[in-house]
Amino acid sequence: MKIPNRIQPLVDDGLIDTVLQRLKSGKEADVYTVLCGDKIQCAKVYKEASQRSFKQAVQYQEGRKVRNSRHNRAMQKGSRFGRKQQEESWHTAEVDALFRLAGAGVRVPQPYLCIDGVLLMELVTDADGAVAPRLSDVTLSEENALADFETMIRNIVRMLCAGIVHGDLSEFNVLLDAQGPVIIDLPQAVDAAANNHAESMFERDVNNITAYYGQFAPQLLQTRYAKEIWLLYEEGKLTPETPLTGKFVEAAHTVDMDSLMDEIITAEDEHYERLRAARERDEQ
Repeated sequence: MKIPNRIQPLVDDGLIDTVLQRLKSGKEADVYTVLCGDKIQCAKVYKEASQRSFKQAVQYQEGRKVRNSRHNRAMQKGSRFGRKQQEESWHTAEVDALFRLAGAGVRVPQPYLCIDGVLLMELVTDADGAVAPRLSDVTLSEENALADFETMIRNIVRMLCAGIVHGDLSEFNVLLDAQGPVIIDLPQAVDAAANNHAESMFERDVNNITAYYGQFAPQLLQTRYAKEIWLLYEEGKLTPETPLTGKFVEAAHTVDMDSLMDEIITAEDEHYERLRAARERDEQ
């Protein structure tokens, strides 16, 4: 096939020999299979900001650290150079997250390098060596759904222990290889401690995955792993091996209405007493 313009420099430099086919065109990138020597790999070509349909980039970038202060200032000002740095930050976020998560034992594709908006990484395949299907494209037995759900929850826990929330996790960005689910698509990954939206994103991620597997194992729909895991994380008790129950009980707060009304009446009395005193001062 014709070599995409963004991949051509990697071909010129001998990093890629041949572009085989386009696997998909997504909201933030196009993905191709490429031949590197005798090995088939995956090339993810990020789209420019003007072409991306991912609308909440600012929300996802909150809390990301930029080591170069000049770059950081330029990004804040929104200059042309700053926008270029913003794009590079978006690209490298996935590479950094992939290396970090692979080191933490999370099942993600192995990244190799990222040059000029092209990420070269491992191609995830099934037992026959074909491109692994997305989770959304498979049908599972109840037994397999329960087993794979447990694997996913453990991977999500490992991610959080590594300080990362996926931010856009669903059955559409999980592949299924011979060993089970593999998490993909991480350019929007957020810092769990530094992003104010991390908790809501985490809960959405877990609920999306629960809803998917719940189609095949309905008992999963009654679980509340998101709140249970996040509370353990906030309390500093979460480890990759922490036992989980899937249960969570909201803290109940009983309101003493009589005491509340007494406080309201007292506040009103004090307010009117201040007004009376002020009027008396004005009349003197």
